[in-house]
Amino acid sequence: MSHKKIAMEHDKKIALVAHDNKKQDLIEWAKYNRTLLAHHQIYATGTTGMLLEQELGFKVAKLQSGPLGGDQQIGAKIADGEIDFLIFFSDPLEPLPHDPDVKALLRLAVVWNIPIACNRASADFMISSPLMDGAYDRLVPDYDEYRTRKIARGE
Repeated sequence: MSHKKIAMEHDKKIALVAHDNKKQDLIEWAKYNRTLLAHHQIYATGTTGMLLEQELGFKVAKLQSGPLGGDQQIGAKIADGEIDFLIFFSDPLEPLPHDPDVKALLRLAVVWNIPIACNRASADFMISSPLMDGAYDRLVPDYDEYRTRKIARGE
C-alpha cells in the first residue's frame, strides 16, 4: 500500500483525555507543561476539559464525557484530520464499562498514525520532542485504494 503525507502545522491539535483516577495526574502534567501547550489547540473530554481550562487559564475545546461519546468524538476528529496528538492517561487497574470505546479510540490513533502517549513519561518525551515546534509530515497509508477497491458480491 502506498502512503500519503499529512501535514502537521507548527501549532498542533492535541487531545487530552484521562480516566477518573488519572485526571489529577493529567492536570499536574498539563500545568507543568502549560507554556509548551499554550500555543497549541487543546481538545478534551468532559470534566477533564473543564478542569484543564480552569487550571491552565486558556481555552480548551470541550467535548462530551468519555462514556457519553467523548472518546468517539475524539476518534472522529482523528479520522477527519482534526487531531494531531492523543495524550490519554488511562487507568489500567480499574474496570471500565466503556472499554470498547477506549479501544476504538486507540485503534483510530494507530490507523491514522498519530502519536499517542498513555502515561506521564511518554507524554514528557512527546511534548519535549524537537518535532513539537515545527511542521511535520506524518505518513499514513493511502486509504483511497482501500475505499475504491472492487468488492465481490457476498462480501
